[in-house]
Amino acid sequence: MNPWPASARLWWALAGVPVAFLGLFFLWPAGTVIARGLLEGGDLAGALDVLASERTLRAIATTVVLALAGTAGSLALGIPAAWALSRFEWRGRRAMRALVTVPFVLPTIVVAAAFSALFSASGVLGFLGLDQSMAAIILALVFFNVSVVVRIVGGAWESLSPRMADAARTLGASPARAFARVTLPALKPAIASSAAVVMLFCSTSFALVLILGGSRIRTVETEIYVQVNQFLDLRAAAVLALVQVVFVGIALWVSARARSPRPPAAVETMRRPGSRERAGIAAALAPAVVLLVLPALALIERSLRVTGGYGLDHYAALFGEPPMRSTLSAPVWEAMVTSLVTAAVATVFAGVVGIVTAQLVARPSRRASWLESLVMLPLGVSAVVVGLGVLLTLNRSVLGVDLRGSWWLVPIAQAVVALPLMVRALVPAARAIDPRLRAAAATLGASPWRALWRVDAPLLRSAVGASLAFAFAIAMGEFGATAFVARPDSPTLPTAIARLLSRPGIDNVGMAFAASVLLAAVTAAVMLASERLRTTVGAEI
Repeated sequence: MNPWPASARLWWALAGVPVAFLGLFFLWPAGTVIARGLLEGGDLAGALDVLASERTLRAIATTVVLALAGTAGSLALGIPAAWALSRFEWRGRRAMRALVTVPFVLPTIVVAAAFSALFSASGVLGFLGLDQSMAAIILALVFFNVSVVVRIVGGAWESLSPRMADAARTLGASPARAFARVTLPALKPAIASSAAVVMLFCSTSFALVLILGGSRIRTVETEIYVQVNQFLDLRAAAVLALVQVVFVGIALWVSARARSPRPPAAVETMRRPGSRERAGIAAALAPAVVLLVLPALALIERSLRVTGGYGLDHYAALFGEPPMRSTLSAPVWEAMVTSLVTAAVATVFAGVVGIVTAQLVARPSRRASWLESLVMLPLGVSAVVVGLGVLLTLNRSVLGVDLRGSWWLVPIAQAVVALPLMVRALVPAARAIDPRLRAAAATLGASPWRALWRVDAPLLRSAVGASLAFAFAIAMGEFGATAFVARPDSPTLPTAIARLLSRPGIDNVGMAFAASVLLAAVTAAVMLASERLRTTVGAEI
């Protein structure tokens, strides 16, 4: 007699899908990186030599400095913006909130191209001399992450009742003292959590440092790329990958420790601002607006700039043969098609695994918690480490399938990166389904499969559509892992943009900027569709 009920057997059978996918395409590659870093050569002496080298120490120090500076800048701009957007109701607030949110969904290669257009020698602000400087990278990190602070801190601020601060004011406290003694302590967990998340993103901004830092600035991630592509030193790259895992792990641990249960939203916390408060709102938002708008305008301007004036020549060149001095072996439009196809395949992979996982972890239990933690593991590893691991392990015959130089490595790596974010988008919607509906279906004689199809599927349709669009956008813009596994004769659009930016000449650079505008437009369209589907079900992505 089988001691397991049918429901338990079905759960474990379905759990084999995410376990097999992550075991083959994430745990094995990540484990190989660890083995290469620690065990190759039979002892730890080689790994310690890599860690003690001046080159490694300089890359680690640069990573820490950029992460701290990017986090400080994001908090400095994001907290005032969160106050302006979460405490007052004013005309244009929703449009401004959307503007602040947009940069975070842009591919990092697009953000890198925008700041390159702004600060390069021929850029709008080229006279400042910030090309290939730490300052340019820090500003790009702030551009990319200020929306994280606004979203996390603003959400907590909206949940605070203003009555406590008003009471302090009634007792004679000044506005500054009421904020420091009442509001700020209540916001500290959200501020700490947002700082940890921003530090995580700042320490894994591979494309920003690779493009904006050039050959002058190296972080741990870009040093991994250099060790593999220039020196062919896989041992050094694996050791640096372990360092990167430690960085990311610390940031995730701090974020988890800082996160606090969100209190219920206060009723009518927003109000119309007074004249003095309107001036404060303008002052709070002005720096963020300038930082967000100026690079985008510079990118569009540089994409239209041609010899002797402005025109659409660079956009037309995207659909023609690559320039003679270009590193591309095929037209840019083929890279765009490759990106669309690989992103679609990656979305199918991530969608199948993500939907199954969301259903399995919807009802809390010890096994569900274990599975959810497993699926979240890729969030704790840089995409660069994922790409290196895939390169080391899957660039061979696996289970009778020859993956050496295979096109399939790209969507596999993209799916691994997109999967945990897709699951985080789906799980809240799956948990919101009333279990009594499934119980009623079972009472009426429906099997678990039929209940899943008749009850869960209709209720999750919009959430699944939104999460699939989200995964597609992530795969389209993915660069860290793709840079290792994309074939030179079949680049994706982000890798094509990076190659064009690395070559001199107005044709190459102009095409890179035009392709960046195109990639940003596609990503924005996909995310707009995702947002509309998300609001349909009220789930937060």
